[in-house]
Amino acid sequence: MTAEQLKASILQMAIRGKLVEQYPEDGTAEDLFQQIQKEREKYKIKELSVEDIGDELFDIPETWKWVHLQDIVKKTIKRGKSPKYAENSKVQVFAQKCNVKTGGINMELALFLDEASIEKYPTEEYMCDGDIVINSTGGGTMGRVGIFHDTDRKDDMAIVPDGHVTVIRACDSIDNKYLYYFIKHNQKYLETQGEGSTNQTELKPLTIASLVLPLPPLEEQHRIVAKIEELLPYVDRYAEAYEKLEQFNAKFPEDMKKSILQYAIQGKLVEQRLEEGSAEELYQQIQDEKQKLIKEGKIKKEKPLAEITEEEIPFDIPESWKWCRLQDIAVLNSGNQYEELPSGVPYIKVADMNLDENKEEIIASTKYVSSQNKGAISVNSIIFPKRGGAIATNKKRLVKSSKIYIDSNTMAMTLLHEGLLPYIKFWFDGVDLGKLQSGSSVPQINNKDIYPLLIPLPPLEEQHRIAAKIEELLPYCDRLVK
Repeated sequence: MTAEQLKASILQMAIRGKLVEQYPEDGTAEDLFQQIQKEREKYKIKELSVEDIGDELFDIPETWKWVHLQDIVKKTIKRGKSPKYAENSKVQVFAQKCNVKTGGINMELALFLDEASIEKYPTEEYMCDGDIVINSTGGGTMGRVGIFHDTDRKDDMAIVPDGHVTVIRACDSIDNKYLYYFIKHNQKYLETQGEGSTNQTELKPLTIASLVLPLPPLEEQHRIVAKIEELLPYVDRYAEAYEKLEQFNAKFPEDMKKSILQYAIQGKLVEQRLEEGSAEELYQQIQDEKQKLIKEGKIKKEKPLAEITEEEIPFDIPESWKWCRLQDIAVLNSGNQYEELPSGVPYIKVADMNLDENKEEIIASTKYVSSQNKGAISVNSIIFPKRGGAIATNKKRLVKSSKIYIDSNTMAMTLLHEGLLPYIKFWFDGVDLGKLQSGSSVPQINNKDIYPLLIPLPPLEEQHRIAAKIEELLPYCDRLVK
């Protein structure tokens, strides 16, 4: 249950007579109603033609009474006037925006009434302490309910409502806060009762005046208000706790994924097996293959990086594993700008990486270049943004096509041993590209930012078991979102 639902439940209990006890010494709402009618005789109230109450909406205590809202107010239910504004005057104009969404009244948002218009406003039109305000036009704020207090005044200024606000002023024999909470409970209903065109939707005074109110004896009204205001701070605390829980729930699946990947690269996700050999042996195989490719001219020789120091190592790994740098096991290639053709080999730009967010593979592009170009990207390479704002999106895509080209804002990582791909792909998922970018005007990533990255390298068979375990666990994280 959300905080809003909890608040609505409290108000519902209140107006059904279930929030506080009924006491015989409080008298009856019928006696109170008769007293109210005598009070109303001294006010010039224009009655609206409301329908008979008819059947009761729900059961209420025997001492209560069903009444129309207009039967218990001392001012005709109507909207204010359309004012003529001035830059400054001694009277402010209460507008819909003053009844703020977050609750309360903000007269800092009010404009001023032209002093030449002041005499057109009779005394009863000026807003009083305890007036209930209902936004009565437009689709965005219509139906919103607030309560005005003298403490909301700016420099004790007089205030009149504009033509977009309806003012409800309760009789003296009514607890105006009880009336406020009743109307507040009906806010969702009022928000749906606009009439007219889309641009001129209006909440008519008759709709408000016709609201049917369960009226308790006055002393019980006071007790109901006291109980509501005793409970609402707890609702506010509940709202804070609920929001934190929602944030936790929203983050939990992603945090769980990160934890699984962290366990994986620390050697804690699957057991180590002696028969699978060591990462040192695998590393030497990769170096032999790398030297072979350099001799064949298929890859270029990179400048050696510094040896890994103890200070660089972020955590302990199993004895059969080995720390290495990305440059030791992969080759990075940046793309180029090519002439686009109506057909040919797919040509991938950074924007294409936004397509089909639910897939980790890069999908077929609608752009093509000639197959005679140099710099084609190998299958099973991982491509990612290397320049511009796209770096911060941290998007990485796996190349499944047999041959593609990429633009100059994109970089490709090709592993020197295909068997490394399942594990390294998950490791690379945990790398935040945004933290690697440099450049002030145009963010970018270069080989010097990527090649030095440290990789905890397991034996090949263990890598495969780690990847399989991750693929087994990640769907459970996805289910947590649903």
